Amino acid sequence: MHSLLAFLRLLYNRRTLITAMAARELRVQYAGSSLGLLWTLIHPVVMITVFWFVFSIGFKAKPLNDVPFVVWLTAGLAPWYIFSDIISGSTGIIVAHAHLVKKTLFSSQLLPLVKMLSSLATHGIFMVVLLVLLIFQRMPISLYYLQALYYLFCLLTLSLGIAWGLAALNVFIRDVAQLVAVALQIAFWVTPIFWDISMMTPKVQRLLKLNPAYYIVQGYRESFITFQPFWSHPLHTAYYWLIALSTLVGGAYIFRKLKPQFPDVL
Repeated sequence: MHSLLAFLRLLYNRRTLITAMAARELRVQYAGSSLGLLWTLIHPVVMITVFWFVFSIGFKAKPLNDVPFVVWLTAGLAPWYIFSDIISGSTGIIVAHAHLVKKTLFSSQLLPLVKMLSSLATHGIFMVVLLVLLIFQRMPISLYYLQALYYLFCLLTLSLGIAWGLAALNVFIRDVAQLVAVALQIAFWVTPIFWDISMMTPKVQRLLKLNPAYYIVQGYRESFITFQPFWSHPLHTAYYWLIALSTLVGGAYIFRKLKPQFPDVL
């Protein structure tokens, strides 16, 4: 409890620094490009268009329960995009900012939060695209949209734990970044983002639902499409938070134990 309060106090005291570094992270990411931050819009739109074309036009994917496939797909891609961006970007962030980490006064545990904050900008663009699609397809508008904020909080909690652990391990084992890239590809295909989990047998469905990413993806669809409250599946919610909080504590522990050795290794 004391460690949590200390971390929250650190966040509050360094809030200006975190915001400034996140803004710089975005600028550096698109530095030198003619379109600049406009790429934060282009990337998600191109991704959605490609998947929509392949599965709707190529494979003739039909609407699911009268929901246009492009809406159903975008609602699932939105949380996955920010999740994968945070994890992949945070894995090498300690190494990338070695010049800061070597400074004894710099709190290196803030670096994954910087990446998380910069990823939220792209997620905001994704949400705008989703809302435009919902309006364009004349789908009902509901206060359940606000429930997505709960699922975003769930996602950020899980992501932070994973990011802390991987960022620390990558300092000592540089192959971690490559393994993460492979793991994210596998996780993308086993998470029901562009395919419906109901096509699987009940036994396989139970196994797939153990994936924490399923809870988030399904939650976004329940918030924007089916309007189902998160408390309607209490056991799955309890399971998710058990995994998320365990991951957060585990990631924080790994980072704290390895942090003193960062300057020597870097």
